[in-house]
Amino acid sequence: MPTRVPQTDVLLTVMGAPHESDLITSVLRLSQALLESGATVQVWACGYATMLTQQGLGDSKPRNLAAWSTAYPSMAAVVQDMLAAFPGRLHWFACRFCSDDRGAVAHIEQVPTRAPAKFAEHVAAAGKTLYLGVM
Repeated sequence: MPTRVPQTDVLLTVMGAPHESDLITSVLRLSQALLESGATVQVWACGYATMLTQQGLGDSKPRNLAAWSTAYPSMAAVVQDMLAAFPGRLHWFACRFCSDDRGAVAHIEQVPTRAPAKFAEHVAAAGKTLYLGVM
């Protein structure tokens, strides 16, 4: 079944390794601010950013030795929670080529993969496009 590209106010394209900087924190905070102001947002994850929504991450991160009793949500859980909090206003996609290339083929149910050739459809469906990370 083909994935419908939603019309959104903003497309955030996340590229590169999410662990090398505060890139993902910036994406999450920007998304949250846009959504809380009433905007609609789609996120396109490319490169190693496709690893963020893997089912294998589970619901929480491994326990922190400095705060043993504190639970920290995994990135996949954070994305799931955001998608649930803003139904129909936040959409998260993963690049199929980048996912396959990195073995990141088991995304959470709410994150469809899209062929790189479909990226132009996402750009066309967004009022503004912002690239974050490396190209």
